[in-house]
Amino acid sequence: MAKAAEEKVIVGVDGSDASIEALRQGSRLALALGTRLEAWGCWEYPAGYEGYLAMGVEGFAREAEENLEHALGEAFGPERPRHVSARLVHGSARTSLVDGSRRASLLVVGRRGHGGFAGLLLGSVSAACVAHAHCPVLVVHSPRAEEPAS
Repeated sequence: MAKAAEEKVIVGVDGSDASIEALRQGSRLALALGTRLEAWGCWEYPAGYEGYLAMGVEGFAREAEENLEHALGEAFGPERPRHVSARLVHGSARTSLVDGSRRASLLVVGRRGHGGFAGLLLGSVSAACVAHAHCPVLVVHSPRAEEPAS
């Protein structure tokens, strides 16, 4: 059976350690599935952005693009794998990633934990993706720092 033209792995990237690890895991899975990976950097204007119009609003997209490129560099080094592409998406991460999941075989997001009891809870974006995505979702934790020797 031929693969659908839209088959891909989407990774939500916000620049956090968890999203950088999500890029690494998503890349491995995309290779195993024989498909491509799209790294999505989502951005939106802040509430009341009309007040920013005098200062210029192009900085919001530029900052998101810089975060996305930095995360890709951290995950893969200077040579981005051939199957990985970047996409800057205007819209909230929750809404954009859930909508994008309609055209993906897997959605990968990072979870920024706080440790302890609070660390058991999913973040708002990862929770929304788990609850509403149209494809399987993998939630990746930040890499653990090495435990201190006792």
